[in-house]
Amino acid sequence: MRRFINILPRILEKELITVITPTYNASDYILETIESVQNQTHQNWEMLIVDDCSRDNTYELLLEQSQVDNRIRPIRLSTNRGPAVARNTSITQARGRYIAFVDSDDLWLPHKLEKQLAFMKNHNISFSFTEYSIIKEDGSETSSIVKIPKKIDYIGLLKNTIIGCSTVMIDLEKAGIVQMPNLRARQDTALWLNLLKKGFIAYGLQEPLTKYRKVKGSVSSNKLKMMRQNWRLYRDIEKLSFLYATWCFMNYAWNGLNKNFLK
Repeated sequence: MRRFINILPRILEKELITVITPTYNASDYILETIESVQNQTHQNWEMLIVDDCSRDNTYELLLEQSQVDNRIRPIRLSTNRGPAVARNTSITQARGRYIAFVDSDDLWLPHKLEKQLAFMKNHNISFSFTEYSIIKEDGSETSSIVKIPKKIDYIGLLKNTIIGCSTVMIDLEKAGIVQMPNLRARQDTALWLNLLKKGFIAYGLQEPLTKYRKVKGSVSSNKLKMMRQNWRLYRDIEKLSFLYATWCFMNYAWNGLNKNFLK
C-alpha cells in the first residue's frame, strides 16, 4: 500500500491532530464545542470548521474565535451541500497526521485527544473510536454511556453501527486518503465501512471521552429516517444482496434497541 504522505503534495505534521467539524446553524452550541477542544491536555491541534452556509450567525462566531486562537480555521461554503462535503473540505486541507472528528454540538472530555493518541501509538493502530455519554439538549448529563467492543471489523459494523462520529481518530499516514461519500446521512458510517472493507480494524478505547448531545429535530434523532438511510447504505452503497441486507438490518435494529447502556 502506498503511503499517504507520498500521495499528497503536503507534509503531514507527525504529532499534529486536525480536528474536523462541520457546522450548520450551530450558534447555540459551537462555542461550547470549541471550548472543549481548547481545553484538551494535548494542545498540538488545529480545528478546521466548515460552515455549510448557515443562516444564523455561526460563521461570524467562528471568525471571532479564529482571531483569538489561530489554531481555529473557519471555512465557509457558498451553498448548503451537506455534512459529507463539509467534512471532506476539511480533510483535504488537514495538516496533521491524525484527524479527529467532532460535530458542532458534541463535546470532548479534556483528556480525549491525549489518551486516544497514546492508545493508537502504543498499539500501532490506524483507526480508533471511544465510548461516549449522552447529554440532553441543554447540556445536562444523563446516566447513559454507550459501551463499545474492543474492536470491530467490516461484518461487525454492518450489523452494529456502534461507532460514534465524534469519537473517531484516524492516522492518515497509515490509512491513506479518506473521503466521505456524498450522502446526507450515514456518510460517516459509509467511510468507516470503506476503511474496514480494505482490511483495517477499528479499535475501541473503552472509556467515555466524548459527550453526544441529543438535539430535537436533528437527522440522528429521527429514528425512522435513520433506518431508511441505513437500508439505503446497505443496498445502494455497499451493494449487499436483498437477503444479506435484510439480515444485517435486523441485527442493526436489534442492536439499536439493545445498546449496552451503563446506568
